[in-house]
Amino acid sequence: MSTALQGAGPGPTLSRSADLVIVGAGVVGAAAAYFAALAGRRVVVVDRGAIAGGTSSAGEGNLLVSDKEAGPELDLALYSQAVWREDLAEHAGLWEFEAKGGLVVAATEHSVAGLRELSVHQRASGVEVHDVGHSALHEYEPHLSKDLAGAAFYPQDAQVQPMLVVAHLLRLARGLGATVRTGTEVTGFLRSGDRVTGVRSTAGDIPAGAVLNAAGTWAGEVAALAHVAVPVRPRRGFVLVTEPMPPRTVRHKVYAAEYVGDVASSDAALQTSPVVEGTDSGTILIGASRERVGFDRTVSVPAISTLAAKAVALFPMLREVRLMRTYHGFRPYCPDHLPVIGADPRAPGLWHACGHEGAGIGLSAGTGKLIAQALTGGQPDLDLTPFAPDRFTDRTQDAEEAVS
Repeated sequence: MSTALQGAGPGPTLSRSADLVIVGAGVVGAAAAYFAALAGRRVVVVDRGAIAGGTSSAGEGNLLVSDKEAGPELDLALYSQAVWREDLAEHAGLWEFEAKGGLVVAATEHSVAGLRELSVHQRASGVEVHDVGHSALHEYEPHLSKDLAGAAFYPQDAQVQPMLVVAHLLRLARGLGATVRTGTEVTGFLRSGDRVTGVRSTAGDIPAGAVLNAAGTWAGEVAALAHVAVPVRPRRGFVLVTEPMPPRTVRHKVYAAEYVGDVASSDAALQTSPVVEGTDSGTILIGASRERVGFDRTVSVPAISTLAAKAVALFPMLREVRLMRTYHGFRPYCPDHLPVIGADPRAPGLWHACGHEGAGIGLSAGTGKLIAQALTGGQPDLDLTPFAPDRFTDRTQDAEEAVS
């Protein structure tokens, strides 16, 4: 069969073909590149911007199990934890891996009861959780408000510096033979009949045995070039950064119990739930907000002021701490709150790894390894069926667009 292009006009063919072209040089694309190259595949990563230029540069670097209810996403989170701590353990220092643990706090006895109920199901899935009563809270965090009723401590929660993860995983992948092309936009797909056989880009055509769509919040646009629908939408979030404080002023990742509900919500309006943690440099990071406003990059004073007020309610000493800066970005959101991972039967040769929303940093390691296993013909360690790219019906997509 002849090779035909879908989505762009003719262009030169680059000298190097690949087993796998990855569209997106963020954390998910970087993890997939590393594990695919480790498996002996010839990998080319392309991104229209810079390395970690999208969502990966706008988050806190969470590796969480605490915020996930029992089900496929928690299974993926636990699997990813094992990949971070075992497969990638020798490189942990490169991206400042810190097993700090997470403390989920509740303001009322009713909220404490909800935490206890959640933890029962999480424990059954393999999560380690310790119930923390009111009297023990200050052993974990001396500066916490005295008005809190209780908490749950999750020792498996951890932290990384996300931009360092991306940079070093891509560096390691290049050491295994991969190529990374930034400033290179994908404009279409090469096809042989129905099968995707590479990409057309602003730098020329790149023939490939498979193409992985790891384009984050723009994954829906990339999928549309192949005439398949993947309903990934942007969800804006802000992070506040304080002036440096003494070491271990905040010892763990600390967040309010309502954060779990906000993560699972499909509400388009602004939602804020306090997430507070310290860094090695002494600065304190404060999140998290969520709102669906498209790609509007306007700085939201209501979001920032609400986050600040809720952080002070958790840690009253923050009232006297100066805010140094804020930053924000867009989480790749899917309507059922599950990422899209695996081969797309609607366009053979096209694969997806996208839609992880705010959990992308933590889930990236497991996602990358699973994609590499499936691409090389092996049986993935985790069943990818719940993450299937073609699981969305037209009705699901229409409902999502109606509230966007």
